[in-house]
Amino acid sequence: MSDAEATTTIGADPVRVYNLVSDLPRMGEWSPENIGGKWADGATGAAVGAKFRGNNRRGPLRWSTTVEVTEATPGKRFAFDVTYGPVPISTWEYTFEADGQGCRVTESWFERRPTWMKLAGVPMMAVADRAKHNQRGMETTLAALKVAAEAGS
Repeated sequence: MSDAEATTTIGADPVRVYNLVSDLPRMGEWSPENIGGKWADGATGAAVGAKFRGNNRRGPLRWSTTVEVTEATPGKRFAFDVTYGPVPISTWEYTFEADGQGCRVTESWFERRPTWMKLAGVPMMAVADRAKHNQRGMETTLAALKVAAEAGS
């Protein structure tokens, strides 16, 4: 079970929506915290094992994380693990279900930080409830993704 989750229906083919989500350099177009990044270690796109260096921003705070793609099934599921240096941070997952008019997209977040980092993260990141914070961010991300997918961009 995820620690936070959001779902929306998008009037677009699930493969099309998957292609937008799995194009991680574009994630900054939808996310309120991620501002993009670039594929790393020779990766050029979403494939299991591909690495990505993501850049994030919230107010004056800036930080980067490393992502490793753990699932990349077009139109079905896209997932990745996030680390900060050697420390596990989270797992993010997107699932896509065709519904006749388009697809249902669910974005899920799974906490992986060790306890010491969770405690230190509250004052450092100014987020008391990470799950609620991320759920609001996922709702914003999915709303923006819906607009982009339905507009054909």
